[in-house]
Amino acid sequence: MTMTYFSRILLALSIILIQVGVSNAQFGKILNKAEKVLKGENPLSKDEVAMGLKEALDQGIGEAVDKLSAEDGYLKSKYKIEVPSEASKVISKVKMLPGFENIERELTERMNKAAESAAKKATPIFVNAVKSITFKDAMDILGGTDDAATSYLQDRSYDNLYKEFMPVIVSALDEVNARSYWKSAVSAYNKLPFVSKANPELDDHVNKQALVGMFSLIALKEKGIRNNSAQQNTKLLKKVFGK
Repeated sequence: MTMTYFSRILLALSIILIQVGVSNAQFGKILNKAEKVLKGENPLSKDEVAMGLKEALDQGIGEAVDKLSAEDGYLKSKYKIEVPSEASKVISKVKMLPGFENIERELTERMNKAAESAAKKATPIFVNAVKSITFKDAMDILGGTDDAATSYLQDRSYDNLYKEFMPVIVSALDEVNARSYWKSAVSAYNKLPFVSKANPELDDHVNKQALVGMFSLIALKEKGIRNNSAQQNTKLLKKVFGK
C-alpha cells in the first residue's frame, strides 16, 4: 500500500467522523490512532532496542559457545585454528627429527582442543561483557549492518575479553600439554645450526583465533535474527527486528 492509499482511507474516515458528530478532541485521537494502525506503527523505545540487541547477542553467544565447545567444535569447523604462519619454519626443520614427525597435525589438534576447552568456560566472560554494555547508539546499531551489534560489542569489549580469556587459554593449552610440546619443538629447532631463534609461545595466537571464531559465530546469529523471522523467537526480538 502507498501513502496515497493511506490518505484516501483517512479522508473517508474523516468524513464519517464529521457526519456522526464526534468532538474535536475525539476526532484528533481517532485519526491519530487510525494513522498508526494503517502504517503499522509500533514505536520502539530506546530501552527496548537496547534490550533486543542484548538478547540477540546473548543468543549468539550461547550458540557460539555450544558449537565451539562441542567435541571437535573448532577442529572440524571453518574456525579451525591452524598453526601460526611464523611456526612453519620451525615445523619444516623439526619434523625431520625423531619424535616430531607429526608435529603439525599434533600441534593443530592440541591447539584446537585447548580452544574447545576454553570455550566451555567462556560464557560468563561474554555474558558479563554484554550486560555491562550501554547502547547509547542503540537506534544507529539497529539500523546498521547485519553485524553492527557484534562489531559494537567487539570494539568495546575485545581488549578486556582478551585479558580475561588469556588465563583460560593458557590453562586449557596446559591441560593438553600443547605449550610444553611446542616449547620442546622450538628448543630442538633452536639447537640446529644456522637458524634464527624462534619464539616458543602459542598463547597469543590461540587466544586471538579462538576469539575470531567466537565473534564470527555471534555475528552469524545476529545476521540470522535480523533477516530471518524464524530466528526472531521472542516477542521482543520480533518487535525490535521485525520492522
